[in-house]
Amino acid sequence: MPETEIAAKARFDTVRYAQAWEDADVLTEAMGPRPGDTLVSVCASGDNCLALLTLDPERVVAVDLSPAQTACLKLRIAALDLLAHDEFLELLGAVPSTRRASLFDRVAAALDPETRAFWAGRRPDALRHGVAFIGRFERYFRLFRRFLLPLAHGRRTVDAMLRPRPPDDRARFLDERWNTWRWRLLVRLFFSRRIMGALGRDTAFFDHVSGSVADHVMARSRHAAVDLNPADNPYLRVILTGRYDGVLPLPWRAEHYDSIRNRTGRLDIRTGALESVLSPGLGAGGFYLSDIFEYMSPAAFAEAYGRILGAGRPGARLVYWNMMAPRRVPDRHRPRITPQPDLEAAGKAADKAFFYSDFVVEDIVG
Repeated sequence: MPETEIAAKARFDTVRYAQAWEDADVLTEAMGPRPGDTLVSVCASGDNCLALLTLDPERVVAVDLSPAQTACLKLRIAALDLLAHDEFLELLGAVPSTRRASLFDRVAAALDPETRAFWAGRRPDALRHGVAFIGRFERYFRLFRRFLLPLAHGRRTVDAMLRPRPPDDRARFLDERWNTWRWRLLVRLFFSRRIMGALGRDTAFFDHVSGSVADHVMARSRHAAVDLNPADNPYLRVILTGRYDGVLPLPWRAEHYDSIRNRTGRLDIRTGALESVLSPGLGAGGFYLSDIFEYMSPAAFAEAYGRILGAGRPGARLVYWNMMAPRRVPDRHRPRITPQPDLEAAGKAADKAFFYSDFVVEDIVG
């Protein structure tokens, strides 16, 4: 089974990602409107499953190997049902709060017993940081901000990085003030495969990756700092400051709150391997696959891809990312796929979650 490789190597009993680290603006733009469709989505934190609801599908099947990750989505659904938008942001930790305990307890009381028990054990961290900041990846960046970033840059320099300025000025700032020898050393140490595997992702996630993770991060950082406007980038902002300061990812924005809340009944949450939901008669119109393919060997990737094709209808769209391991339609399935290079190019150019080396959009032709 394709996903049993990673399931046997990495732990899935803790929250790895408590918020989405893939740009929902890019995802929804590439997926396009899907009224009446069934979409299949990797669950992760659940944020991008919520973002897919803005496309007006009939159903979003949210699937994850980790019950901890599906618990994140279940809590968000209860919060959407019970809380006003400002309260929702306080619970997540996107804004400061003096009433997070009461909000948390109110939402937790509405959860099923198993999910409520899961969150009861994480209540102290959730109250201190917000429920969207308790994951392993979020803790990794918290260590970075608290102990290492100050060795390279002070608060004034960080604030200056996030200040609006024209592209030429952004490049000059990066080259003259940000890319110091201390910053480069920091990136090489903290974003090495060994440290990121031990503290952030999981070492097993790099099994099919070649090359330097630190070099990759350094190269992609230029895209975030120069090609894009750092002032508008929620991912860069929260990595450097731990705050969003009103610059929010799509599923947390006020303009989408009511439409997402009114459609949470369309979510079908499954805990298990992706292939467990890929029945040949599913007829899905779209697949959001995160970067799961790069955790698979080439053979397992080809098998998983074939199952996805069998579960999709003609015209269904696949949207996924690669961080470092190159994964695109396997040769044996190429006749059934039409690549979408224009959508890919637009997505790469706009992608504020700058860690990824490739963004892939493909359509099933029949």
